[in-house]
Order: sequence, then structure tokens, then C-alpha cells
Amino acid sequence: MRTSWGSATDRGSVREVNEDALLTFPPVFLVADGMGGYDAGDLASRIAVEEFAALAGAVGVGVDQVHACFTRACARMRDEFTGGRQGGTTVAGAALVEVDREPYWLVFNVGDSRVYRFSESGLEQVSVDHSVAQEMVEAGVIAPEQVVTHPDRHVLTRALGTGEPPEPDYWLLPAGGGDRLLVCTDGLVREVSYDELARALAADDGPQVVADRLVATAVARGGRDNISVVVVDVLPVAALVAEGASTAPRGRWG
Repeated sequence: MRTSWGSATDRGSVREVNEDALLTFPPVFLVADGMGGYDAGDLASRIAVEEFAALAGAVGVGVDQVHACFTRACARMRDEFTGGRQGGTTVAGAALVEVDREPYWLVFNVGDSRVYRFSESGLEQVSVDHSVAQEMVEAGVIAPEQVVTHPDRHVLTRALGTGEPPEPDYWLLPAGGGDRLLVCTDGLVREVSYDELARALAADDGPQVVADRLVATAVARGGRDNISVVVVDVLPVAALVAEGASTAPRGRWG
């Protein structure tokens, strides 16, 4: 199996600085949404990308290797943010791994950036937000559809670099041919509905076209936050060559 992907990021129409960062370098694809303002949030998300870039081209990646990236990034942030300076970041993404010689996605997340999977059965959100609003959903206090408008939807209960050891969640999913992953910061889902995401991912377009379209839509809707999107397809080698898909690795921030 091979991967074909596209990515796009924009500071949006309100924020002065893009504190998001992203990485697209097999076997790892991720986004990071920095917190802490100029020269803090953007640095935190960049550190996360730099540490995960150590897995670029690696074979035999698993939970231990991914968790080590979280640990190293956290340690670097503690060293950087001294003298009252504060910064942190969300991290959400997936690594393509092998289990019993079959391809799987190792999905990981800390914070409220998200990973979705689109397959023949439709769109599903794989990751679970680490936010006050999500905890209220799980406690039965509010309905899932109320999260988008709830005042505490952006109050995080976990993030990377905020003083605590990293506590990411992990999922292992079969990487089926024809499946498509969407990894995004919350600036996308703030402007684009679940149904619109499903329609965009279902379109018979390459991942770069879909990524650009989603970011452009979010900006056109108001772009109230930084927006970053990674779209990844898993394809047999023959299909990848036939479609002429771009496979150039990319790491981007700001």
C-alpha cells in the first residue's frame, strides 16, 4: 500500500499569526494547533512537528515510537518556555503501520484537533476531543450537536507542553484501500459542518484539491481561527501511479 496526500493551511481572516503547523511525511501525517500567542503557540506547534519529523521514512513505527515524539516535544517546550512564558499545542494525526503484514492507521490525539476517516460506510470521527464540552457530552449534560456552539468547546482538558506529562489517546484502524483520512485543526470544523466535510471527502478529487477546497471554504465562511488540513488516501501502488498523485513530503508552519 502507498499513500497519496494533500495539505493546506491558512491563518484565517482574524488571527494575525498562524500558530498551526503540519507534517506530511510518510509514515506520519499530523496537524498541531499552537496556544499561547505570538512567539509561543507557533513555536510549540513547530517543536511538535520537528520531533515527529524524526519518524519520517521510518519502518516499524508503533505506539512507543510515537509516544517518544510526544515526550521529547514536551521536554523541549519545558526548556523553551521559562520566565513566565507559556505555550502549548494540540497534536492530532496518524501513522501508517503494519500489523501481521497488513496496513493499519495508528491514530493519535491530544487536544481538540481531529482525525476523521471516510470510507464506503461514510464519515466517522475517530479522535475524541479533550475539551470541557466533550466531557459534558460524555456525562450526558449536553447533546453532541451542542458542542459546536457551547461556550466551553475550546477549553481544553489536555494539551502538549502545558506542564503535565503528555497524555495522548491512541486508536488502531485497518487501512483499507479507498479509505480517506482527514486530519484538521479546530479552525476547520468551526466553519464547516459535518455533512459538508462528508461531501467534500466523498468527491472524486485528489487529496490536494480536497484540502485546498476545505481551507478555502473555512476562510470564506469567516476564518475565525487558523485552519490546517491534511487529507490522506491509501492506494495500491498501481492506482497511485495511474492517478499521478503527488507524494512530495511537506512540513509547514506559520
